[in-house]
Amino acid sequence: MFEEASEVFDNMFKSSFPLTFIVFIPAVLILVSPLPAEAAHEFTVYRMQQYDLQGQPYGTRNAILNTEARTVEAEVLSRRCVIMRLVDFSYERYQKALRQSAGAVVIILPKNMSTMPQDIVQFMELEPEMLATETIVPVYFALEDDELLSIYTQTLTSSSSQGSSSAAEVLIHTATANGFQMVTSGAQSKAVSDWAITSLEGRLAGTGGEDLPTIVLVAHYDSFGVAPWLSYGADSNGSGVSMLLELARLFSRLYTYKRTHAGYNLLFFVSGGGKFNYQGTKRWLEDNLDHTDSSLLQDNVAFVLCLDTLGNGDSLHLHVSKPPKEGTAQYALLKELETVASNQYPEVKFSMVHKKINLADDTLAWEHERFGIRRLPAFTLSHLNSHREVQRSSIMDVRPHVDLRKLSRNTKLIAESLARVIYNLTEKGAPGDLQIFTEQMMQEEQLSSVVDWLTAQPRAAQLVDKDSSVVSTLEYHLGRYLKDVRRHYVKADKRDPEFVFYDQLKQTMNAYRVKPAIFDLLLAFCIAAYLGVIYLSIQKVVERLYAKSP
Repeated sequence: MFEEASEVFDNMFKSSFPLTFIVFIPAVLILVSPLPAEAAHEFTVYRMQQYDLQGQPYGTRNAILNTEARTVEAEVLSRRCVIMRLVDFSYERYQKALRQSAGAVVIILPKNMSTMPQDIVQFMELEPEMLATETIVPVYFALEDDELLSIYTQTLTSSSSQGSSSAAEVLIHTATANGFQMVTSGAQSKAVSDWAITSLEGRLAGTGGEDLPTIVLVAHYDSFGVAPWLSYGADSNGSGVSMLLELARLFSRLYTYKRTHAGYNLLFFVSGGGKFNYQGTKRWLEDNLDHTDSSLLQDNVAFVLCLDTLGNGDSLHLHVSKPPKEGTAQYALLKELETVASNQYPEVKFSMVHKKINLADDTLAWEHERFGIRRLPAFTLSHLNSHREVQRSSIMDVRPHVDLRKLSRNTKLIAESLARVIYNLTEKGAPGDLQIFTEQMMQEEQLSSVVDWLTAQPRAAQLVDKDSSVVSTLEYHLGRYLKDVRRHYVKADKRDPEFVFYDQLKQTMNAYRVKPAIFDLLLAFCIAAYLGVIYLSIQKVVERLYAKSP
């Protein structure tokens, strides 16, 4: 039977080429067709910052995206979604997309940042420039996965083919390549009304009288980067907040016993909105100095010490707006920091950095300048030499950027220096290598757990409302060690707001697999040709049958 069938097909193919075409071509098309693929891929994207500060807009002003994907290698980017990997990202390429009025920009970030340190440093340097350029082009960031890399690779192939030398080559590549339509699920961004920035304060009251000097310890808890949902702020300023909580724990133990209860009030302030010109600190000062008659800030303030970015490096810089005068508490702290660093931690290079307050700048350099404007003696302690260091405002500031050993060392150095001021140990002849806080009193495990908790979630000011777990957990920790823990809120004025936040900062994006319009034309032509061949073949067969019939 099989031999007879084989003979029939053999005779049919030899006698009729059109019939051969009809049977053979569809079989070939079925065999060479690609395997079925996912029609769409869904992934999370994080939008670039969008905010207004003192009337000046920053970041991207658009959130809606529905356009076809291209890579930056394509010659024409107008109304296209430009996909870039971090390894290929540069400010020139980013500007190329903006100049050509791209429909959107999506930057793919690797999950493991430590594998490409050079690219990270370059990107950190470019983040401020990206934010300084206001644009209507939606800019998104996505974390790398296999499907997203596949989309990028296929889009790169399609985009690169457009630069081919042959027009026929371009046509073939265009017709056969896979395309992707990128679509976001969210609505257009809008201003968030009545957003409250929350700050927290607590205190340890001194002993020995009513008019006691007050030492204020301050650290802002919010983070900042080019994308709020990717801003974890490990070193800036998770390290500062972790240190403040540890200092609160250490001194609360000393203030528990009558023998070590010092004649200083200690006021701890965890401020919100630090990355937005220290809005929480500004309102707190207004409430305490302008709107109340009884406040520790109105009385005898010895000094204000702000803690900012202290989780790495072997340097400590005391940033001041005005060098302290000899005989003051500020000068005493400066000298005690020098003493403890040189006698107990010789590997630490301590220095004082003097920079005057420049009110002409859009934002203040350091948090202590808020206090300096109100004529309170203040300074900021940081391992950074300048407020312009890119580590202070980057999405790349993640947990590995905090060296727990150095953070613990810096915490103990500052605690020892404060204790020497509070108990006046130098005047009493105590040697510089005397340690108040033993290794048993330091709890590096707790310091580590606080850092891990802070860096496990983004803490951008736009994401931390008054009901946030970040605020409630900080309040809980302060309440364990301090008295009179309370919240302070700041809302932007409705008529002339100093800051405005916007929503739609995190969205779901879909990449739909599509073919170009020319593919539809080519497919229609092939179908028409195929049907034409079938028609002619059938007509020829019918004519032969009629010719053979008697």
